[in-house]
Amino acid sequence: MDPERQRIEEDLRGLVAGEVHCDDVTVQQYATDASSYEIRPHGVVRPNSTDDVVATARYASEHGLPLHARGAGSGLAGGALGRGLVVDFSRNMRRVLQLRPDTVRVQAGVVHGELNRLLATHGRVFGPDPARSSVSTMGGVVAVNATGSHFLRYGTPRDHTRQMRVVLSDGTVLDVGRHPVPEAAPVLSETPTADERLQELVWSVATLIDRNRGTIRSTNIHSHVNSSGYHLSDVLEDGQLDLARLLVGSEGTLALATELVVETQDLPTEHGCAILIFESLDRAARAVQEVLTLKPVACDLMDRRHLSLARELDVRYELLIPGAAEAVLLVEHYGKTREEVDQKLEATVDLVTNVTRLAAGAHIATDESDNALFWELAQRFVPTLHRLQGVRRAVPFVEDMAVPVGALPVFLRHLQDVLKREQVTASLFGHAGHGQLHVRPFMDLANPNEKRRMERLASQLYEKVWLLGGTISGEHGDGLSRTPFVAGQYGPLVNVFRELKRIFDPEGILNPGKVVPESGARMIHHLRQVSPDVDRATGGSGDSLPVAKTGGAGQLVELQLNWNVDQMAHAARSCNGCAACRTRAPGTRMCPVNRFAPREEASPRAKANLMRAVLTGQLPPDTTLSEALKEVADLCVHCHMCRIECPANVDIPRLMVEAKGQYVASNGSNVYDWLMARIDMMIRIAGRLPRLSNWLFGNPQARWIMEKLLGLSQGRKLPKLASRSFMKSLSGEQRKQPDSESENRVALFVDTFANHFDTALVDALLKVLDHNGVDVYIPPSQHQSGMPLISSGYLSHARRVAHRNVAALVEAVRLGYKVICTEPTAVLALVREYPALLEDDEDVRLVSENTQDASHYLWQLHQRGGLKLDFEYQNYEVAYHVPCHLRALEVGTPSGNLLRLVPGLTLHQVEKGCSGMAGTWGLKRKNYRNSLRIGLPLISEVRDGPYHAAVTECSTCALQIDGGTHKPTLHPIKVLAAAYGLIDVPESLKTRPKNPASSQP
Repeated sequence: MDPERQRIEEDLRGLVAGEVHCDDVTVQQYATDASSYEIRPHGVVRPNSTDDVVATARYASEHGLPLHARGAGSGLAGGALGRGLVVDFSRNMRRVLQLRPDTVRVQAGVVHGELNRLLATHGRVFGPDPARSSVSTMGGVVAVNATGSHFLRYGTPRDHTRQMRVVLSDGTVLDVGRHPVPEAAPVLSETPTADERLQELVWSVATLIDRNRGTIRSTNIHSHVNSSGYHLSDVLEDGQLDLARLLVGSEGTLALATELVVETQDLPTEHGCAILIFESLDRAARAVQEVLTLKPVACDLMDRRHLSLARELDVRYELLIPGAAEAVLLVEHYGKTREEVDQKLEATVDLVTNVTRLAAGAHIATDESDNALFWELAQRFVPTLHRLQGVRRAVPFVEDMAVPVGALPVFLRHLQDVLKREQVTASLFGHAGHGQLHVRPFMDLANPNEKRRMERLASQLYEKVWLLGGTISGEHGDGLSRTPFVAGQYGPLVNVFRELKRIFDPEGILNPGKVVPESGARMIHHLRQVSPDVDRATGGSGDSLPVAKTGGAGQLVELQLNWNVDQMAHAARSCNGCAACRTRAPGTRMCPVNRFAPREEASPRAKANLMRAVLTGQLPPDTTLSEALKEVADLCVHCHMCRIECPANVDIPRLMVEAKGQYVASNGSNVYDWLMARIDMMIRIAGRLPRLSNWLFGNPQARWIMEKLLGLSQGRKLPKLASRSFMKSLSGEQRKQPDSESENRVALFVDTFANHFDTALVDALLKVLDHNGVDVYIPPSQHQSGMPLISSGYLSHARRVAHRNVAALVEAVRLGYKVICTEPTAVLALVREYPALLEDDEDVRLVSENTQDASHYLWQLHQRGGLKLDFEYQNYEVAYHVPCHLRALEVGTPSGNLLRLVPGLTLHQVEKGCSGMAGTWGLKRKNYRNSLRIGLPLISEVRDGPYHAAVTECSTCALQIDGGTHKPTLHPIKVLAAAYGLIDVPESLKTRPKNPASSQP
C-alpha cells in the first residue's frame, strides 16, 4: 500500500463506523464491474449508515478526492468506476426501513430481487425489473433509471420514486421529493442549515430550468425511454420542483442517495406468455407495432445467435424453436382471470400468424413451468455469450440504444449494414415493445485495431439513432462508454448539464467523467487489460511445471497446476463481471460463503478479477504469495457451484486451487490447515485404536484439547469409527481381479468415510451390485482421493496421491471396468481434479473418463434394462439433498431417479442450498458457526418437514444434517439395498406399515 492510500485509510477509519480498505487486493476488486473498463480507486468505504456517508463526503471534499457510489457493480457502462473513493452501499446498507400499503422505504444497498420477494408476501411488487434483479441494488436501479422487460406495464423507476435521502458533496444531508419553488432567492446564514441549503438548491435548479426551457424543449429524443444526460423536461411544473425525479438517472454525479421511498404496485392476478417465431429480423421488428395494439405488458426480441446458443445449452429450446428461426418475440399479458389472459395470447398469435402473416409459428405457455421456460430464454442467455471460445468477446459498449418503436425496422436494417461493413458479428436482444436494443458486438479488446473499430461502430450507430429521434442510453446510463457521446446527442443542452452539476457539486468530486463529458475523454480510454504479461516457458516432463513471468517485473511465479499462462489467463478473462455470482436468490447454490455474508471479496467475480490482475501486471506477481490474497482465496470452499451456475462457466475453483497452491508452495501453512488437509492421515491413525478414538470423539475434555491442538471444532458432532476399516477387512478373494468377461463389471474406489466410518455402506453397495449381476473388483493399492489436499492447496502431496490412484485404477479401466464410488467428492477428484493436477497422458484421461458415482452407474444400468426392479414396498417419506459435488459432476440426479423406482417410497428433492459443510471446511473451529448459518435452511427443512429420514450421497452433508435433526440420514445406496431386502432399514423406519393394506382394519 502506498503512503497516500495508507494515510487515507488511517484517516477514514477514525471517521466512519463502517469498513475502510485501501490495500492493493481490495481496491483491485473494485477496479472493475460488469463493463469493459478498469480504473483502480484509492480506497473503498463500506458505510454502515448515512452518517458514515456524510463523514466520507466531508473528508473527500476537504482532500479533493472523487467519490463513486457503487451497488452490485453490475453496470455495463462503467458508471461505478473511477479514481478516489468507492462507496459500496451493498455490504451494510441493505435494510428495508418501512413497509406501507403502497410505498416502501429502503436503504440504497437493498437488492431489487430480495425486496420483491418481501413485497410478494404482501401481494405487492416494485414493477421496473432490470435484467440483474437478483443482484442489482435499489440505489443502482434508481441511479441509472433501469427499467427492464416490463416497461410497458410499469414504466421506469423515475415514475415510482417519491423521496430520497441524499448526501451532497459537502456532506449536507437532504430529504428530497417535490418542493415549492421559493418566490425569491433564499438568503443563507453564515453556516447554512439543511433546510436553507435545500431552498437554495430548489431555487437555483428551478432558475436554471426556467432560463433554458427553449433548449430543453428542442431536444430531439422521442424514444419511450432515455437514461442519458440529466432529466430536466418535466421536473418543474406548477411552481413545484421534483428533485427526486431529477436525481433518478443522475448516476451519483449530483448527490449520493442513501435511502429511497418508492411506490409499489399490485402483483398481477394472472399472467401468461407466448413465443412468436419469425423467418427474418425485419418481420419481427414490423410485428412489434402490431402486437402493441393488444397492450401486452412485455415484448422482447431475440435474434438468431441468441436462439442458437439457447438450443445448444438446453435441449428444450431445440424442441421449441426451429433451427431456421431468425428471430422470436416473447410477449406477455396480464389479466384478472386465466380466461382473459388466454384470450389475449390467442388474439396475439392470431394477429401475427393469420392476419398479418408476419410470424411463421407460435407457442403459447400452458402452465407456470412453460412461462418460466419462456422467460429463461429472454433472461438467461445474454451472459452465456461469454462461454463462446476464441479471443473475441461480446463487448457491451453500444448495448443500450433505444429508438421510437416505429423506427425499429429502419434501424435494424442500418445495424446489419454497419456490422457487415465493419466485418463484425454481434448478438441482439431487446425490449422491442419500447424500442430498447441491447447490441453486443464480438470484439478482441487485446487488439488496438479492434478498439478503434469500437469507436467507428458507435459513431455510425449513434448517428442513425439521433436521426431517428432515439437515445444512446435507454436504461444503463452513460457511464464511461457513452458520456463522450453525450454532447453529440444533446448539443447546447450539455452546457446546461454542466451548470446543473456545478449547482449540486461545485468541486466536481461526485463520480466525475460521467454524464457531463470531460475534455479529451474517449470511450476506449481505461479499457480492461486482458492480455497476460508473460514470458512463456515450456514445462518439462514428469512433475515439472510451467514457469510464468508475470507483473512485468521479472519475478518468476511457478504455476502449480497442469496448464500454461495463456490457459490460466483465458479462464480469468472469461469472467465478464456480470455479478450473477453475487445472487442469493432461492433455487441457486451460487457461492455459499457469499450467500450468508455478501461482500465483494466473497464473490467468485472478485477472485477471477484478482487472478487476471496478477496475470496482466495490474498487481505484482508475488500477490498470490500474500496473506491478503490468501484470505480471499480461502473464501472459496471448492464447492464448484460458481462454475456450474456462472453464465460464462468461469472455472473459479481451478483458479483458486492455483492461488492456494502458489501460496503453500512458497510459504507453507499453519499447523491447523496442515492437519485438516491431511485428515485422511489423522483418521487412519485414529482407526488403529477405534475404541479409544471413539471415546475421545465423545469426551468433552478431549474435544476441547482437540480443538486447541488440531483446530477441529468442539461443537461438531463426529461419527464413530468402524472397528476395522473396510480395506483392511478385504478378503483375499476380494483383492483379486475377477476373471470375467461380463459386460457389467466395476472397480470400486472406497472413499475415506466409507472405509473408516461407514463400512456398512460399502457392504450395501456390494450386495446391490451382486444382486444385479455386476462383477466387482476392489483395487487393493488405492489411496484416499486427496480432495482435502487439493482444495487446501497442498498440491505436491496431492499430485503424489493422484499418481498412485491412477496407477492403481488404470489397468482395470483398460480391461473394461468402470470405476465407481459412493462419495461424489472422490468421484469429482478423479474426474476433474486429477487431469488438472497431472501431466496430460492417456492413463489420467482413461481414469477420468471412466469414473462414475455409484448411483449414476446403477441408473445407467437401469436405462440399459439391466437393473432388477424386485423392490419391496417402502412406506416412508424422505428429503433428498443433492450434494454440491454431485451437481458439479453434471450428471443430473441419478439417486433421485433410482429411488423413485421404489414402490411406496415418497421422495422430496429439497432445494435449500448448500449444507454448509463443504468437506473439511465445516469441521474447522473458525468456520463452525458460519457452516451452521449456511446450512440452516436445509437443516430446518429436514427437521420441520414431513419427512421420516434424509437422503444424500455426501458424507459431510450427512454429518451436518445429522447434527441438526433427530432423523436418520441415509445414503441412497442403503435405501436401495433396504428396498431389495438386502439390509435392514433403521429402527425408526421399521415401525412404518409395510404396505397400504397392513394399516387397514
